[in-house]
Amino acid sequence: MSMFCYQCQEAARGTGCTVRGVCGKTDKVANLQDLMVYTLKGIAQIAEKGLKAGVKFPDADYFTMHSLFMTITNANFDDEVFIAEIKKGLKLREEMKREFESKDVKLEGLHDAATWTADSNEAILAKANSVNVGVLATENEDIRSLRELITYGVKGMAAYAKHAYNLGKEKEEVFAFFTKALSATLDEGMSADDLVALTLETGKYGVDTMAMLDAANTGAYGNPEITEVNIGTRNNPAILISGHDLKDLEQLLKQTEGTGVDVYTHSEMLPAHYYPAFKKYDHFVGNYGNAWWKQKEEFESFNGPILFTTNCIVPPKSEHIQRIYTTGAAGFPGCKHIDADENDLKDFSEIIEHAKKLAPPKEIENGKILGGFAHNQVLALADKVVDAVKTGAIKKFFVMAGCDGRMKSRDYYTEFADKLPKDTVILTAGCAKYRYNKLELGDIGGIPRVLDAGQCNDSYSLAVIALKLKEVFELNDINELPIAYNIAWYEQKAVIVLLALLYLGVKNIHLGPTLPAFLSPNVTKVLVDTFGIAGIGTVDEDIEMFMK
Repeated sequence: MSMFCYQCQEAARGTGCTVRGVCGKTDKVANLQDLMVYTLKGIAQIAEKGLKAGVKFPDADYFTMHSLFMTITNANFDDEVFIAEIKKGLKLREEMKREFESKDVKLEGLHDAATWTADSNEAILAKANSVNVGVLATENEDIRSLRELITYGVKGMAAYAKHAYNLGKEKEEVFAFFTKALSATLDEGMSADDLVALTLETGKYGVDTMAMLDAANTGAYGNPEITEVNIGTRNNPAILISGHDLKDLEQLLKQTEGTGVDVYTHSEMLPAHYYPAFKKYDHFVGNYGNAWWKQKEEFESFNGPILFTTNCIVPPKSEHIQRIYTTGAAGFPGCKHIDADENDLKDFSEIIEHAKKLAPPKEIENGKILGGFAHNQVLALADKVVDAVKTGAIKKFFVMAGCDGRMKSRDYYTEFADKLPKDTVILTAGCAKYRYNKLELGDIGGIPRVLDAGQCNDSYSLAVIALKLKEVFELNDINELPIAYNIAWYEQKAVIVLLALLYLGVKNIHLGPTLPAFLSPNVTKVLVDTFGIAGIGTVDEDIEMFMK
C-alpha cells in the first residue's frame, strides 16, 4: 500500500485506492494531498487558539479555503504545486506563531500537524509518506469515518466559498467554521457523538455557503432564466471552458470579444448560459459534449484549446496536454497554468492566440437542451406548479441532483429517468443531469419534466424550492411534500450538498450508485436509523417503492 484514498465514489473495490487513484492521481500526489490537509489542520488548531484569544488570521482563512479546494477529486494532479503550497503553509503557520509571541500568548498542547517542519522537498515527501499523516492514522474506524465525513464536507464547502470569494462575497463565520471543524479532527477528546453533532453543523454551514454563492452569482450575473442552449457548433476557432468558475468565464468572454474566437462551455459550465449577463456575447455559442468523464474523446473532436477553471480533470492524452490550460485550484503537470495578477485579473491572451491557430470544433451532435430553472425562475411559476400538484397532473417530484461518473452502473439513472411515470417531474442540478437531459421526456401542461437548476452548488435552489412548496402547502414537515430524493454522488462537493440536506431535515435520501466507502458500518447505521439514508436497487423496484 503506497497510498490510501477513499474520498470519492470510485474508490477502488469500494474500499479505497492503495496504489494509484482511479481518478488518475499518483501515490505521490495522493500523499502530498494528505499532507496538505494535515498541515491545514495544524494551521486551524493555531487559528482556533487565536479566535479564543481575540487574534484573527485572515491570510490563514484564504489560504485554507484555496488549499482545500486543490485537494478535491480531479482538481490538481501536480506534485510540484502541492510541495510549493505546503511550503507556503509552513511559512504561514510560523508567522501565526510569531503573532502569538508578540502578544506574550503561549501556545500549548499543539498537535504534530501544527509543529512538524521540513527544510527540503525530500523532507516534505518523507513526511507525506509517514504513517501519521493520512486517513489511516486514525485507528478507530468510526472516529475515522466521522472525521473524514467532516473533512470532505469542509472540502466541498471550501470550493463553493472560493467561487463566492472570487465574486467579492465572504463570511467570517464560514471561515471560522473551517477553523473549528479542521481543528476538531485533531482532538482526541471528541467522541463519536460529538463528531456526529459536528457533522450536522457542517451541513448548516454548507447551506450558508451555498446561499452566499447563490447571492454572489445572481448579484453579479442576474437570476438564471429559462434558456435553450445550443449543442451544435459553428465554423470558427474556439475555446472550451470547463469547471465551475463564472468569473473566469466572464474574463474569458470579455477578452475573446471581437477576436473571431468562439467560446463553448463543457460539463458543469453549461448553466452559465442561463445567466442574463452572458447572453450579450454573440461568440458565446453553446455547450459542447457531456459530463466530465467523456472529455478525452470530446477534447479530441473539439480541436481547440481547453481551459479548466476548477476540478473535473481527467488525466489527458499526451497529445492533448499542449492544448490544455488550467487556472485557480486546477492543475496538471505539463499544462500551462494561468494565475491572476494583483488585481485578480487573468490574462488569457495566450490561449486566445493558440485557438486562432487551430481548427474549429467538429460537431458531435446538434439541437438544444433546456435549463435555467433555479429557485427564482421556478418560484415565478409557483402558481402553475402548485395547481398541477393540486389537480394531480404532477404526482411527484424527483430530486436527481449530484454528479455523473464513468461507472457502467450509472446507466441506472438514465433508465430511471426514462421509466418514471409521465406525471412526475425531475428536479436536477450538477452534472448528473447529463444522464438524461437529452432524453425526450416531454412536459406536463407546459412544465418541462426535467427542471435543471444549474451547477452542483445550485442544489441550494432545489432546497429553496422545496421549502417554498412546504410553505405554500402549509405543511409542518418538508418530508410531507411529494418529493423523492434519488441522488448520484461522486466527490466532496456532493458530500456537502448531502450534509446540507440532512441539516434541513430531509429524510429518506437514496444515494448511489454506491454508498461512500468512508462510511463505516456503524456510521452508516446512524445515517440509516436517523435519516433513512439508503442505496439504490433495480430501476423498476425503486420506482415502485418511490411511487407508493
